Amino acid sequence: MKKSLKSLIAVSAAVMTSGAFASNMENPLYMPKAHEVYLKTGAAVMYKITDHTHALEVKGADGKEEFPVWRFTGDLGYGITDRLALISRFGYTHDDDIDRKGMHRGRVGAMYRLLEQQSAPLVLDLYSEMFLSGVSPMKGTLKQIGSEFSFDFDNYSNGRYGIIVGTRFGKTWDKFTLAAHVEYLQTFGNHNNEIALDPAIRINSISMKQFGFPDELSVNLKGTHETCFGFDTNYQFNNKWSFGAGFEYYEHSDNGVKSIHSKLKDPVELANMLKLVYSLTDEQAMAMAKDNRNKVAKELVKKTKNMEDGWDEYVLKANVGYQISDASQLVFFAEYTLDDSHRGSQNGTDVKAEAGFRFNALF
Repeated sequence: MKKSLKSLIAVSAAVMTSGAFASNMENPLYMPKAHEVYLKTGAAVMYKITDHTHALEVKGADGKEEFPVWRFTGDLGYGITDRLALISRFGYTHDDDIDRKGMHRGRVGAMYRLLEQQSAPLVLDLYSEMFLSGVSPMKGTLKQIGSEFSFDFDNYSNGRYGIIVGTRFGKTWDKFTLAAHVEYLQTFGNHNNEIALDPAIRINSISMKQFGFPDELSVNLKGTHETCFGFDTNYQFNNKWSFGAGFEYYEHSDNGVKSIHSKLKDPVELANMLKLVYSLTDEQAMAMAKDNRNKVAKELVKKTKNMEDGWDEYVLKANVGYQISDASQLVFFAEYTLDDSHRGSQNGTDVKAEAGFRFNALF
């Protein structure tokens, strides 16, 4: 009888433990089983102080505080089999201080579990996702401050689609899990952008409109790449509480303009001015005006061929999860980011801290 009772207790404990681990969606090696659907929704607030890159100094926006910056995220996944899942991740940011808002993350794809811990030394997953920043155009305004040009972003899209390929791998020892991941993003150059030209811009005392430029411009952008790697840990204290911590590095490459996509108009106003000043015929005045317009266009492309706006991020993160039920979880999370920004970047910060809550559910 004693032996049967001990066996029953041992089996019950094993079932409780395996259930807690299976529904702990904060475990960095978590993957849904066949026909399971998981949902993670998060809301957070971020505090930022901008750094002192040349681009921000030109705008007079260096060392400025931005708070509150609201951040919302949503992850959705579906297990096709125990080893193959559809995955998606989305994020939206709203920053009133710089009037910038929009989707900062959008990706949809699939993950395959190549190795399982039951039959191999570690877990190994491969994944590929479509990068969805091309859903919305890159928006902003080109301004002139002295002899320098400055671009004010209106949203968080870079206007490009892309492909992400990556892998994650790791191992669980009793209550402790250690995992690492590496991924690469390649975006495809296009002209999915809306760049408003500030009417105050002057080239040799002549407005952009007089040169034949429209009020809003579209340019052909180069493709970009990003790399990311990091590691995550999770410790399951009991069937209710877990703690996670991790580190991530992101390398964001510089943007670059290949050419002006928008069709430029004939600079009629400039031609009329040149005709009076130099006593030219209509044809001569228009030819000279077009030549000046083309020189300005080439100079703009030359200055933005390499925008030097990339930056590197080093992210420290931690979370505490509480298991509400076998299929639901409430998580408090926090992140602190250190970064190193290139000369033309407006994304670098001296301080970048974020904290919020996430609710996870399994169906």
